[in-house]
Amino acid sequence: MSNDVSDDLPGDVPSRRTGVQWPMLIGLTVVWVLLWGGLTVTNVLSGLVVAVIVTLVFPLPPIVFGGKLRPRGLAVLIGWFVVELFVASVEVAVQALRPGKQPPNAVIEVDLRSHSDLYLTLTAELLSLVPGSLVVEARRSTSTLFLHVLGVRDANDVEEARRRALRQEERVMLALASDEELAAYRADVEASR
Repeated sequence: MSNDVSDDLPGDVPSRRTGVQWPMLIGLTVVWVLLWGGLTVTNVLSGLVVAVIVTLVFPLPPIVFGGKLRPRGLAVLIGWFVVELFVASVEVAVQALRPGKQPPNAVIEVDLRSHSDLYLTLTAELLSLVPGSLVVEARRSTSTLFLHVLGVRDANDVEEARRRALRQEERVMLALASDEELAAYRADVEASR
């Protein structure tokens, strides 16, 4: 029997990093330079200093990407996202401008089938970026999202919103998952039918 504290944690919870996180440093420096609006030596150096301080004060666990970038899946993901963004924008605009009663809404629970923090986060972000839906809670231990959805009138609308969220997760998986992750995802989908 091990006395390791990590044995008590649910699933694989990565520990906080203490080493240099080069992608994070570079990304934060780029954001700093963009916020200041000019590429100067001073902006780059001050951005690098701020990035080092941020990563030391607020260390994060690494996001492990063992996936596989699939160009066709990525094109489908982006294409559907743009279509959903346009359609939802029009629907929300119509609901907002329609006189009378406010559109009905609901908070729904969606159990995702992938068990990766990365895919959970990407799915949640893509769902939140589409007008009319917003992730109000994400539970990484159970891969569950709670979505606030506009325009929900009955149980059929709730199920349609849930199916939309699961289709978004599927597109994320088809665009980024490794062969093993995709096989496990498909097995979970089949088991839940």
